[in-house]
Amino acid sequence: MASQRNIVLVTDSFYHVYNRGVERRPVFINRRGYQRAKQLIDYYLFSNVPVKFSRFYSLSYEKQQTILLSLTNQQKLVDLISYCLMPNHFHFLLRQRKEKGIATFISKFTNAYTKYFNTRYDRVGPLFQGIFKAVYVETDEQLLHLSRYIHLNPVTSSLINLQDLQGYEWSSFPVYSEEVHDKNINKQIILSIFPSIESYKRFVFDQADYAKTIHSLQHLSLE
Repeated sequence: MASQRNIVLVTDSFYHVYNRGVERRPVFINRRGYQRAKQLIDYYLFSNVPVKFSRFYSLSYEKQQTILLSLTNQQKLVDLISYCLMPNHFHFLLRQRKEKGIATFISKFTNAYTKYFNTRYDRVGPLFQGIFKAVYVETDEQLLHLSRYIHLNPVTSSLINLQDLQGYEWSSFPVYSEEVHDKNINKQIILSIFPSIESYKRFVFDQADYAKTIHSLQHLSLE
């Protein structure tokens, strides 16, 4: 049985939420898997989805568009401030909008993705490592740091080079950089603190080497 969470998730507060695959195994292993994960994120942000995503996915394009249009008028469970999907884990920076919103969103996302993954790869059992982790964000400074940390994750983990960060499509950084549009990312909470988009990008890029060094030291300490 998963252990109980040691913090209360409070509405209108910010949290860094993350989890990894069981036994650190890869959970997003190809483009199709990443795409399904992002579709599930976008769908389960909303509080009253009319059908499960597996059912939604089988509907005609016209019916899907009708449902998606109806969702835009509904309250969200959470605000998605930033995110990053990595081969064996995920990071979200979230603001809870409704009571139990974060727990509901993460449960629906991970359960639906586990069902997709297990069906596709003919496996059974949990895919993610127990109960998700959540860290309360206490200050604006911490909020900015976490946004940068999440966006740098593909670089600090040596998955990509820094110059490729704006093209890493499985995170919100391309949205912050205005390389792509995503109405489900609430980027203004972070960007409003900076005089320009370029200044935010410098804020991220200028700490890349330091963040990678810290990541390497943490990794060595776990060996």
